[in-house]
Amino acid sequence: MSNAVSTEHSEASFKRQPNSRFCFVCGLESPVGLKLRFSDNGADEVRACCTIDARYQGYPGVVHGGVVAAMLDETAGRVTMISNPDRFMMTGRMTIRYRKPVPTETELTLIGHLIRDRGRTAQAHSEIRLPDGTLAAEAELTLIEIPRELIPDEDLETLGWRVYPDDPIE
Repeated sequence: MSNAVSTEHSEASFKRQPNSRFCFVCGLESPVGLKLRFSDNGADEVRACCTIDARYQGYPGVVHGGVVAAMLDETAGRVTMISNPDRFMMTGRMTIRYRKPVPTETELTLIGHLIRDRGRTAQAHSEIRLPDGTLAAEAELTLIEIPRELIPDEDLETLGWRVYPDDPIE
């Protein structure tokens, strides 16, 4: 069973990004992960739509703040992958503003925008919006490129980093 329900947004110009096998946020084979699927506009924005299961709550009916942080982190990190899906960056700094409680069992929209890309470092903004468009949480991140020598030499697709079919992986 999927731990979060990830749905496509309606924007036809967006292209699906790769998922991993075991990432907590996007790993489609992670037994405890959110299994979110991201798409991008080919330039400077990524999106994902999802409904977070109640098992990820902090307070009853509210997504745990750490899970919200993970979602914002992943969303921002993916904007630097738009032109190169094999470009991996880690978070150097993240400032979060929790504006409203993020409800479980409610469709959410995650949006990430590239602010600045300087090659080895980048700045990005991410946000979570409620069904009525209300901003629930947002983050500003400084991202740092992961040194290539820390990434496995094997083919990344073989390791599970690829665009998966729409069928859920269970």
